[in-house]
Amino acid sequence: MSLHVPARMTLADALRERLGLTGTHLGCEHGVCGMCTILVDGDAARACLLFAVQIDGSHLTTVEGLGRPDDLHPLQESFGRHHGLQCGFCTPGFLMSSYDLLSHEPNVDRKDLPEELSGVICRCTGYRNIIDAVDDVATSHRDGLPQPTNCGHRTLVGRGGAGSTAPASEPEEAAAATEQDQPQEITLPSGEPTIAIELTSSLGSSLSDVGKVFDDVRLLARCLPGAELTDDLGQGWYRGRARVALGPIRLSFNSIAHLLVHESDRMHLLAQGSDASGGRAQAEIQLSAYQDGDGTRLEARARVFLVGRIAGFGRSLAGDVSRRMFEDFATALDQAARGEVPVAAKAPSAFRLLLDTVRDRRRRARENRRRRRSGK
Repeated sequence: MSLHVPARMTLADALRERLGLTGTHLGCEHGVCGMCTILVDGDAARACLLFAVQIDGSHLTTVEGLGRPDDLHPLQESFGRHHGLQCGFCTPGFLMSSYDLLSHEPNVDRKDLPEELSGVICRCTGYRNIIDAVDDVATSHRDGLPQPTNCGHRTLVGRGGAGSTAPASEPEEAAAATEQDQPQEITLPSGEPTIAIELTSSLGSSLSDVGKVFDDVRLLARCLPGAELTDDLGQGWYRGRARVALGPIRLSFNSIAHLLVHESDRMHLLAQGSDASGGRAQAEIQLSAYQDGDGTRLEARARVFLVGRIAGFGRSLAGDVSRRMFEDFATALDQAARGEVPVAAKAPSAFRLLLDTVRDRRRRARENRRRRRSGK
């Protein structure tokens, strides 16, 4: 299979985030703890110390390749039989390091195992049982260790958010869609989104004036904080950039969007983008406008899937910031409908977004306290 990744993306991140092979764990990310040990062309290697582009053309084996749930590798069976784990975080690294050791030194003596396996650090003190498990396999397979049994070609899944999966081709499409002239189909992960938003805003502008902004995709894009439309690809496909600045994290996503529904009072689109650090964002956004007296009621629904540094923010905080951005979008849309220049054309200020979020939380807390008092 082929995979398009940024030049500076580590192999560990590519395995976990782009291929969904999350058995490769990350600990120190300095090549010391051994948690990310995998096999590259049959030899043990630290995935956190390799760039993904460095292993182009190599044969990789991760812990997922050792065996299947219904046909475990002898090492996996032995670790279970000897209780060679506690929290289990170090187990993949020990399994791959042990496989490398027994493949190259099948006659290793038990007394040498502590030193031979010292490249993987277990913090929950399971060493004695781990030594027992590896020695058991070494003793029973002096003639050679069985090969991994789960390395056949199969569909892999990428991570679009916590607990979510998507076809393996989707991460490639996310990168390729920003580089190629012909857009590709956008497929969202099937699991739970990182952020889910449902927001209703009241606009002072009439529905007909709001509809004029809906009809002008470039003007509508200017209303979204940090967004910039760069190219109309035809047939509802658009290319653009989205800038995000949250504290020390400043990202610029090259993105592509597909308008599935585009009418004067409603819009349904899919979008995806990636940045140079390997971060990825995908979203489904629905906008609906309704007459509300002399004004307009704007309803926005969004499902957002994040991967990479931006996904490191807690769900609650990321959701609050996203809602604030949509509120800013509604304000800018109202301004554009009145013929004014929307103020959301520049990237959102991290400090202002977070400050507004804190203020909103405090306001909601005060309102909840007032409601509880009035109900007593």
